[in-house]
Order: sequence, then C-alpha cells, then structure tokens
Amino acid sequence: MLRLTRRPAALLLLLAAFTVAACSPAYDWRTITDDTNGYTIDLPAKPLIDERPIDIAGTTMRMHVRAARAQNTMFSVGTVAMPSDDPKLQRAVLDSMRDALARNVGAKPDARAIDVPVADGGHIPALELEVNGPVGATGRHKTIHAWLVARGTHVYQAAVIADDAPPEEQTDQFFQSFKVF
Repeated sequence: MLRLTRRPAALLLLLAAFTVAACSPAYDWRTITDDTNGYTIDLPAKPLIDERPIDIAGTTMRMHVRAARAQNTMFSVGTVAMPSDDPKLQRAVLDSMRDALARNVGAKPDARAIDVPVADGGHIPALELEVNGPVGATGRHKTIHAWLVARGTHVYQAAVIADDAPPEEQTDQFFQSFKVF
C-alpha cells in the first residue's frame, strides 16, 4: 500500500504549479483591429499604445504605435496619419521611415519591394527592410525586420525588433496577419 506523507503531497502540488506555469505561452497571440488607422494584425501579448508627434520629410505628423513584447522581441505597428494622400508625400514618408530604421543600427537603408495584403482582398506595393547592427551608446546588437506601406492618408510600419532573430514561425505569424483596410 502506498502512503503519501505531507512532503510528497507538497512536492506533487509544487510540480503541478510548475507544470501550469511552464504551459503559459511566451507568445499569446491576439488579433488587433484598429478601425481608426485602418489595419488588423496579430500581436504576441497585450499591446501598449503610444502616440507622439514626429518630424518626417520636414513636416510634423502624428505617429500612433501599438507594441507588444515577447521573448526579448518587440512587435510593433506604427501608423503615421498624413495631411493628404499625395503620392509624393507618401514616398517621402516611406523613405524617411526606412532611413530612420536603418540609421538606428548604423545600416544601409536597403529595402526590397513586396506586396502587402489588403483586408478586402488584393495587394498593395510595400517595402521590406531587414537590418542589424549596434544600437546607441550601449552598442547592443539589434535586428530589425520591417514592412513599410502607404495607403491613402496613412503610412504603416510593421516591425519586429530583437536582440537575436525570433523564431521564424513567430515572425511569420506577425507579418502574415498584417492587413490594411
């Protein structure tokens, strides 16, 4: 006959608690829909929201950001609301955002053309940027992978910023879920 004393029972309780904690997902994906800024995306945790004025292409504009952190990786979507949908202004904002991301890690702002899905079907042209290098005074290495897209009076920056590249399936989850309205 097996007898449990208090010590083994406490050990079983501790193991059960550890098992539950170990099952907590590092990536707790949730779909975020921003009707005001016109996009939907999956983020790996409850996002923080920020908005601030920024100077882009010689004009002060507002940038709205939703960001979530998981496993030492920041997943974010920044939206710049422009005063008009002028294609020249869109291009200037895209170029400015591309250059700023690359400058953050001392890299060349090389980007390649991609297509980003539109929520109601189809695709629109965008830029994809992957850069890495040291950041700021600390010199800590960062990897930045971003999509930049303009649609109407908005320019979007979907970005993954990490010390090391996150697992590919997590990056894919983030970017493949991104759709603009």
